[in-house]
Amino acid sequence: MPTDSQLGCLYRISYHLTYRMLQPIHLVCIDGRTQNLYVLEGQNEEIEFEVTPNGEVL
Repeated sequence: MPTDSQLGCLYRISYHLTYRMLQPIHLVCIDGRTQNLYVLEGQNEEIEFEVTPNGEVL
């Protein structure tokens, strides 16, 4: 389950990528090993990032 910080960060980044940059989101999941939120986006799945439990974007 994502933390409140991860959900807030996911909302902000997803808004900018989908509404402003018109990029699709392909995958959102929690990495069970690190508890980081993993997101895969982009027309060719070329954009990826992780959000730590405290909301830091890697």
